[in-house]
Amino acid sequence: MSNDDNYNSDELEAPAWLDKHFLQDALVKHFKKPSLIATESKISPASAKGDHYASVMFRATVQYSVQKRKFSKSLIIKTMPQAEGHKKEFLADSKIFQTEIAMFTEVLPKFEAILREAGEEIKFCATCVYHSLDPRPVIIFEDLVPQGYQVIRDRYATLTELRSVLGKLAKWQAVSFKLLKEQPGTFNELQFDLTTLSNFLEHDFMKTALPNFIDMISQEENLKEYRKYFEPMRENLLKRWQDVVREYRENRQSNAYYVLCHGDFHIRNTMFNNDGDCMLLDFQISYIGSIANDLHYAKYMLLGPDERKDRCDELLFYFFDTFVKTLLKIGYQGEMPSLVEFRRQIFDRRYSDYMLLTIFLPGSYNMRKGKDPGALLQDENLRKQLYQDKSYKQELEYLLPRMMHLGYFELPEQK
Repeated sequence: MSNDDNYNSDELEAPAWLDKHFLQDALVKHFKKPSLIATESKISPASAKGDHYASVMFRATVQYSVQKRKFSKSLIIKTMPQAEGHKKEFLADSKIFQTEIAMFTEVLPKFEAILREAGEEIKFCATCVYHSLDPRPVIIFEDLVPQGYQVIRDRYATLTELRSVLGKLAKWQAVSFKLLKEQPGTFNELQFDLTTLSNFLEHDFMKTALPNFIDMISQEENLKEYRKYFEPMRENLLKRWQDVVREYRENRQSNAYYVLCHGDFHIRNTMFNNDGDCMLLDFQISYIGSIANDLHYAKYMLLGPDERKDRCDELLFYFFDTFVKTLLKIGYQGEMPSLVEFRRQIFDRRYSDYMLLTIFLPGSYNMRKGKDPGALLQDENLRKQLYQDKSYKQELEYLLPRMMHLGYFELPEQK
């Protein structure tokens, strides 16, 4: 395999506009140093194949000087794909950059300031250096790699790392829970989730996933008894999952715990350092929704198989305990959430569980192998092969009985 095969093909060559003059202008505005001069820039792909799909990303190492003093800075540049094709069509008319810019420049800095005022120094994400929507969507932020953070690629996250990232999410969501009751206008721009991407639920990848899953378990001696639970979902799984995701906007429940959801809370959207800290990445589809949503997502896209099997309850309790302690710390005066109600709300939104188990978890196994997610969107044979993954089938042999024992296959009534 050549080095080029390790990267997304649309990130092998930077667009012409991404040169040292553009980067100089961005740094001048960020540092407010008109005398700053970029002397050299080196552009390379920012991430490995399979890390992301909804953008193209580059790493720029910029050499620059300010009043004869020399400096170097590593930056990450995120922009929209220019090449015609499926990715460009998929992202057409989306609000992903508007959402991420709002998160980087307004929402997350506000969260950090609230926690800082309560005595907790915390940073959720990299520092945004530059952003623009015209003439093209682009966001530049500091590269976290020189600061000691790494994406986990060749292993599963440890229990300590999982507690770190779930603890950070709990603090983020506690602040949002309080602000939603006190200053709901803070989140006016965050109206766009995964289901609002152009024709997302109409893609073959989504529509053929459950049938492929049912076909696979029908042929497995240890799994075929569960087919009867999934057959009734053929007609409505995608719609019912969409209802869960859009609940706050379209069918708000008076007693629900609503928070700012990350929206794509998986292992490749986190970075860890050796001191146990983590940073969160990719806020393109963050939205207001049930507290259950990111946690369902984390179960299948963040945790490894051992943690899914043996540590889910422990990690959910850790998240909830951190969430409540943070509410107290930041001075929340309303009725405090209860663990029993928290668990009930997660259970009631179990259509997300079905969705993630049957569609996203096999995709996660594929992602961990460094495969290109774009290929799955266009090749039905590859999509069918997802369900033949040996490790995935082994997980189903204990996940499906557990779901049955917990009552997951008694389908929730529509509210």
